[in-house]
Amino acid sequence: MGISSEMSDLFSSSKKSFVIASPAEDAKILRSKQCTQEGVRQGAKAAAIASVASAVPTLIAVRKIPWAKANLNYTAQALIISSASIAAYFITADKTILECARKNTQYKST
Repeated sequence: MGISSEMSDLFSSSKKSFVIASPAEDAKILRSKQCTQEGVRQGAKAAAIASVASAVPTLIAVRKIPWAKANLNYTAQALIISSASIAAYFITADKTILECARKNTQYKST
């Protein structure tokens, strides 16, 4: 039952790379990780702002506008708010990562 120790040793040793990375490659990998982390950070900020910016009008509309009161149940309200947040996250993260990658390309060429 399970993987024998010989097979697990074989799988674990195959994950190790035979190529030794140069310092330039290490710096490139570090810059790409920093770009990704910055994109996640900016995306989370944008999602938080978008959730508040979409939640306030949605909740006010559900209480004041008769059509919204009759047709927007709790699920619809949650979908409106979360779709705005998700869109803001992905758009902002994508733009931030692309901008950072563009800077790194220019950094490399100069």
